[in-house]
Amino acid sequence: MARNTKSNKPGYRCVECGHESAKWFGRCQECQAWGTLEEVGVPTRATMARISAGAPSAPARPIAEVDVETARARRTGVSELDRVLGGGLVPGAVVLLAGEPGVGKSTLLLEVAFRWAARDGAASPSLYVTGEESAGQVRLRAERTGNVHDSMFLAAESDIGAVFGHVDVVRPGLLVVDSVQTLGSTEIDGTPGGVTQVRAVTAALVALAKERGLPVVLVGHVTKDGAIAGPRVLEHLVDVVLHFEGDRHTSLRMVRGVKNRFGPADEVGCFELVDDGILGVPDPSGLFLNRRDTGVAGTAVTVAVEGKRPLLGEVQALVSKSALPSPRRAVSGLDSARVAMALAVLERRGRIRLSESDVFAATVGGMRIHEPAADLALALAVASAARDIPLPPDLVVLGEVGLAGEVRRVTGVKSRLAEAARLGFTRALVPPDSGTIPDGIRATVTPDLGAALQALHESAAT
Repeated sequence: MARNTKSNKPGYRCVECGHESAKWFGRCQECQAWGTLEEVGVPTRATMARISAGAPSAPARPIAEVDVETARARRTGVSELDRVLGGGLVPGAVVLLAGEPGVGKSTLLLEVAFRWAARDGAASPSLYVTGEESAGQVRLRAERTGNVHDSMFLAAESDIGAVFGHVDVVRPGLLVVDSVQTLGSTEIDGTPGGVTQVRAVTAALVALAKERGLPVVLVGHVTKDGAIAGPRVLEHLVDVVLHFEGDRHTSLRMVRGVKNRFGPADEVGCFELVDDGILGVPDPSGLFLNRRDTGVAGTAVTVAVEGKRPLLGEVQALVSKSALPSPRRAVSGLDSARVAMALAVLERRGRIRLSESDVFAATVGGMRIHEPAADLALALAVASAARDIPLPPDLVVLGEVGLAGEVRRVTGVKSRLAEAARLGFTRALVPPDSGTIPDGIRATVTPDLGAALQALHESAAT
């Protein structure tokens, strides 16, 4: 009787992170996910030796002879989404759009399906599959947003086999699935939304897209931490991963590229959610500014970069005497850790006493700024509020502030200042070694925080 050696024993692999284990555990020892270990056979040396060469599906050709026309991107008709996708949808591409409930994912994809159907008509219709709502509910939303077309087909299904049947009948040029967590199959173990079902359904849709050259857009859920729900392999299977972000209390929405095999993975598209649908915002800088003829104490304008797009944003601060033994620190739209660091540098290097005051810092219009380039604007906004000295209304501030009080250079100064000049700003505080300054704006180099505070007092004197 042959001995069962360690080399041919089955192992277990986590479908979330890929961690392998010799024993089965209810919880993965690496990523701490529950119920994600599946048995996998470990191939032995004898098994590997039996693998023989098979017939290739197509002969290999020189790369210069490969036809690229079949991989050209086609525009969706929604310009801001095309920007993030890198020009449009590539035939056979699978796009995963994830976001919090109610952020507007379904509204955006209804717009995409309508634009696709309205452009191509019966030659290339769109198919919208919903697993979360009834067909009547989706029709009501489509009527409200004006997204109804004869070549736009709608199906309410939760079985992946039925979805494939609709694709065979309709023969669409675009397939939208809302959402991938609601689809399942009776031939696969587990419940819809489970790890096994989501992985199998996604793999089947990816195979369908590649086989027929059909662009597929999948809606994905997110967890309470903002990560995409389901197994991690879900993001590896698809070609493009997009995050749909937005604050419930504002109308601004952003589609942020996380992964893109066909274009840049750091682009951002801006949208505005309105009563009758969703609109692209090609010039969103004005949403984050309150333009005034005179300066107001506690405000500073900076230029943040979202992807490759410079956006002007206003940072506001309020400093008031505190009646509490531990003064309050409230932050909205900014990185709380960088705000705490800026306050400490202001008190230690700028000689501005803040330990007995409440400090509130926020951005305007729901904008979120987390890059270090806004450090100097934040510091000057707090100093302006503490000393009741307004900054000039035509001034933009750029620079990262170090713990020693020095102002460090940031990337893309030329494009940032060009955007500021386009919107009417004529002056700027910039770090040393900022490179070429565009025409129409006068820049003042600020080597440290002390020089920036001196510029603040000089602006008050003039």
